[in-house]
Amino acid sequence: MVAGPDPGRWPLRSVAPELERRWLEAGQWDDLTIGTHLDRGLADHPDQVIRFHSAVRPWQGRFADLRRRALSLAESLQRRGVGPGDPVAFQLPNWVEAAVTFYATAFLGAVVVPIVHFYGPKEVAYILRRTGVETFVTASAFGHTDYLAGIEPLREAVGHLRTVAVVGSEGPLPPGLVRFEDLEEEPGQLAGPVEVDPSGPAVIAYTSGTTADPKGVIHSHRTIGSEVRQLGAMDASNGRPGLVGAPVGHAMGMLGGLLIPVLKGEPVHLIDVWDPAEILRIMSEFGLACGSGATYFLTSLLDHPDRTPAHLDLMAFVGLGGSAIPTAVARRATAHGISIVRMYGSTEHPSITGSRHDEPEAFRLATDGHPLPGVEIRILDDDGHPVPVGQPGEIWSRGPDCCMGYTDPALTDTLFDQDGWYRTEDIGVLDDHGYLSITDRKKDVIIRGGENVSAAEVEEVLLTMDGIAEVAAVAAPDARLGEQVCAYLRMHPGVGPPDLPAVRDAMGRAGLARQKWPEQIRSVDDFPRTPSGKIKKAVLREWLAGEQEAPRPS
Repeated sequence: MVAGPDPGRWPLRSVAPELERRWLEAGQWDDLTIGTHLDRGLADHPDQVIRFHSAVRPWQGRFADLRRRALSLAESLQRRGVGPGDPVAFQLPNWVEAAVTFYATAFLGAVVVPIVHFYGPKEVAYILRRTGVETFVTASAFGHTDYLAGIEPLREAVGHLRTVAVVGSEGPLPPGLVRFEDLEEEPGQLAGPVEVDPSGPAVIAYTSGTTADPKGVIHSHRTIGSEVRQLGAMDASNGRPGLVGAPVGHAMGMLGGLLIPVLKGEPVHLIDVWDPAEILRIMSEFGLACGSGATYFLTSLLDHPDRTPAHLDLMAFVGLGGSAIPTAVARRATAHGISIVRMYGSTEHPSITGSRHDEPEAFRLATDGHPLPGVEIRILDDDGHPVPVGQPGEIWSRGPDCCMGYTDPALTDTLFDQDGWYRTEDIGVLDDHGYLSITDRKKDVIIRGGENVSAAEVEEVLLTMDGIAEVAAVAAPDARLGEQVCAYLRMHPGVGPPDLPAVRDAMGRAGLARQKWPEQIRSVDDFPRTPSGKIKKAVLREWLAGEQEAPRPS
């Protein structure tokens, strides 16, 4: 008998029977769970190597070792009441324990809830509450963050954590916590993956968006499986094993580090700190590709003095996506002999468009690619009517890798129509050849190094500061990260704007992750506005891009 989750916990959107049939017949969907796919990938390639490069928790082993550890943890979690459809969250850097937790959860038919390791207590508490998490795996400490010190306030804020496992604690743990190592060492192993409904939830990935709180994006076994096959087939590194530095708590790191190489039986290499000098050293030692993902990953390597022609050979094929991709960066890489492909997607619909290395350079460098197999897009005006080719409009998409909705049903109703079309809230232009170019965003999001930052969340904190009458957080161009946060402030009469240290102190006290803190502040007497009085953020972004005369930074 196939086990299934409580259907009322997270209502999923429906999929038209003709679409389901089409995707199944095309092999873009199947009836296997992620747990089954992972188990087969690990079992079929038992001697394949997996390495976690870390100064604090290095680990290397074989797929067989990882499978054994995951089955042991799965048995322990099952004894603690984790079953099909139950959410299990983890907030860990790129350590082996993150992979063990992910795979063990998938083996149980439970729902994986990855949380990026740099999220602050505000975001983490919201995610755990919103998802109904009772089992949580976290680190003791990493870098400057003492996770252990924040666990008790987190438990009080969430209220329903039953099992909290801690990785890397050397001293005694507070009452009610358990060492991750002790869970793994309990006797017994799960016999194999638990059978669950493949159309049910498999992963809930949280992403910052237009709302102040993160959005919980629900992917089913079918949609995440489709994405693994879709992105894996693109083969951005042209067959060379890669080093993944994106955090596994983020969709990019999860797909590139924990899923795609395992299902393809390829070597796995992850690193927990993006240090370009160390990245370049590891690339040379192990013959690894690197630089794909957000623009920053590529530019940080190109800019480093340790980078050599041999590194450029290893970086000969790179795929960019997840943040703004300046054409100048793509052309600079091309001048170094690097073939660039660009992709467009989101946590909700990960692979909407893309291109391959054998396609014409002009399209690869200057557009975000064409719709991928099974994916459909529409470019619509504000009234929902199609716009002519070459004219900008809002991008709507649907496809086999598109999510099944949100943990907040109201968001699902807002951003999906009855035919399964997803409203991206991005503006794009489709050319005569079917290639898409992203020109602007309707959604109020800043994409910093591949991470979404909600402008509303930043603004909410800034408005608590004395003297600030009105604020607008927008994306400022950044040569390394693609974008960074710039806060435009309108102050009350006679009050000067706060400096960056004061703003950062407010952000820290509010519990926001450092990546969300403003890196620029500008003061204005008034904002450019629409006739209804709304701030024209597009104009502010134009100022920052230097297209119009901008107010000077304060």
